[in-house]
Amino acid sequence: MGANTQEIYNRQGYMLVKGAAPAVLAEKLLNVIQRDMTVNQQTLKQFLSTPRINAKPAYEFYGYRYAPVMGFHWGLTSRMCELTGKDLIPTYAFFRVYQKGDICTVHSDRQSCEHSFSMALGYSDDIIWPFEIGETRYEFDTACQMKAAQDFEGAANKPLELEPGDAVLYQGCNYRHGRTTPNPNRWSAHMFLHWVDAYGPFKEFAFDGQKLPQGGDFPFPETAAS
Repeated sequence: MGANTQEIYNRQGYMLVKGAAPAVLAEKLLNVIQRDMTVNQQTLKQFLSTPRINAKPAYEFYGYRYAPVMGFHWGLTSRMCELTGKDLIPTYAFFRVYQKGDICTVHSDRQSCEHSFSMALGYSDDIIWPFEIGETRYEFDTACQMKAAQDFEGAANKPLELEPGDAVLYQGCNYRHGRTTPNPNRWSAHMFLHWVDAYGPFKEFAFDGQKLPQGGDFPFPETAAS
């Protein structure tokens, strides 16, 4: 951590962060999420989406809908500031469980994903499903015009193996990324956390435009004068 990690991140646009969270913490957080998402049919309907990016449904939600993930995201912010050397503000977090055979198409991200963090929480069969990132940096306007693809179309890329609790920190707006090999597990659970630079070009996307509560007061009951 420190100047060396900042130099690596800024030079290559991504950085593997081994043990970003202790493996036991990743396991327990996933256990809490599993319990809350599958407790009854109502929660299943709330969190089990119809197919969107693959042919099969996925469990997924945004962090602002689930306090434990929102707290985890905000709590990592100071560490992300140290790793990047930037003053970061959270935008949004996203949780998804992929099924066997799923892929994640190669793409770049929207403005809220200036600095992104993809963390593995768990694999049903303990088989690592690599995260792949391209080695070419694109300006945002160019990257966002490139269509999602099944592979990197010959461009140089690097696969990164993430065990539960490991993560990759990357510049999601500028580097294409995905998972092009089919998921070998019956399911795998992943969390995606995003920030913007408080003084950067996408600062207006802080908190992803969510309407957060305004400051208020803490009223106490009136007590009789002594």
